[in-house]
Amino acid sequence: MEILNYAFMQRALLAAVLVGVTAPAVGIYLVQRRQALMGDGIGHVAMTGVGLGFLLSWSPVWMATLVSVLGAVLMELIRWYGRTRGDIALAMLFYGGMAGGVMFINLAPTGSNANLTSYLFGSLSTVSESDVTAICLLAAFVVLVTVGLRRQLFAVSQDEEFARVTGLPVRALNLLTAITAAVTVTVAMRVVGLLLVSALMVVPVAAAQQLTRSFAATFAVAVAIGVSVTIGGTVTSYYQDVPPGATIVLLTIGAFVLLTALAAPLARRRARALAAARPDGDPAECAVPAGRGEGGKVGV
Repeated sequence: MEILNYAFMQRALLAAVLVGVTAPAVGIYLVQRRQALMGDGIGHVAMTGVGLGFLLSWSPVWMATLVSVLGAVLMELIRWYGRTRGDIALAMLFYGGMAGGVMFINLAPTGSNANLTSYLFGSLSTVSESDVTAICLLAAFVVLVTVGLRRQLFAVSQDEEFARVTGLPVRALNLLTAITAAVTVTVAMRVVGLLLVSALMVVPVAAAQQLTRSFAATFAVAVAIGVSVTIGGTVTSYYQDVPPGATIVLLTIGAFVLLTALAAPLARRRARALAAARPDGDPAECAVPAGRGEGGKVGV
């Protein structure tokens, strides 16, 4: 393929695959916890890290990772202790992060609004070898956490009180989830962009939930959707000269719409199968859909 003849596209495709795996892998826990917009907030904070990276002549990816992790920890502390003024504190953190990023990058000798735009919305041609190295290391951490601790993270995401009773370190796991989300944001910012990364963390999970009935199946389908749309968006961006981040997000939304349309007839077919298998005299209202817990959450 012609696209693979260029080194920058090889790097972009590798980064796209890693983003497609990591974003839904973290997003499934955020959706279960009803924190779908957490990635968007971390993306605002990460802008300060990008600006500091240019100002201090250090890697913007690693600096954004450091600042994002600190911001995620602060967000969790606000969630734990800031019950009365928590919303205001979070708003100040998010908008302060965005303003800090704009200020620092304009103060940097080599910084410009063009540099900031590539991090806000993604840029294929600017993914360097050092960026790929950083993305690979950060993605390995995300996969290790989301897969290796999936049972513990799932338990905490479903019911914190029950998880605490069973002896799980709930606060430590919540903090680890927030840190993993922050790392995922910096993994994705070179391909999707800081302002659009939250969509890739949430929409593939929502799309997968239209067809699946268990946590494991939702996880697998969401990652498959993530990889498909990131590769598809990257290739489309190369051939059609369109923004990669916007293309990937639009493809993700398209996948959600398509799977939602397919889910309706599948749900009717399942309902008919359940009705046919139900013993005579068993009232329909007694049947409980399998795989769904309280509040519509996906079961194990």
